[in-house]
Amino acid sequence: MRQDKQLTTDNGQQTNMLTHIVIWKYREGVTRAEREEHVARLRRLPSFISHVESFFVGFDELKLPRSYDTGLVATFRDRAGLDAYDAHPEHVLVAAFGRSISEHVASVDFESEG
Repeated sequence: MRQDKQLTTDNGQQTNMLTHIVIWKYREGVTRAEREEHVARLRRLPSFISHVESFFVGFDELKLPRSYDTGLVATFRDRAGLDAYDAHPEHVLVAAFGRSISEHVASVDFESEG
């Protein structure tokens, strides 16, 4: 699925969206309840943070050896929106919880090509 989007600014210029992807590999022994709490808390973030343009989060379905357990894809109008999301107190709390139950967290942020 392609997440690329272009927006038109107030002055008529085209600008690319910023896509933010995060994946979590949970530590051995993390319970199903803890995993579900993590995803539920992630899913609530857009209700607190207005800068989010789109937001998808879920558990891995394929369970391949290379798979991570949970993934998130969010888009933002620009870097300032992502920075506001990153600094928001609710995000800070959820990110800390995610790190506390994970053996590895990886992310990538990129501009769409429109």
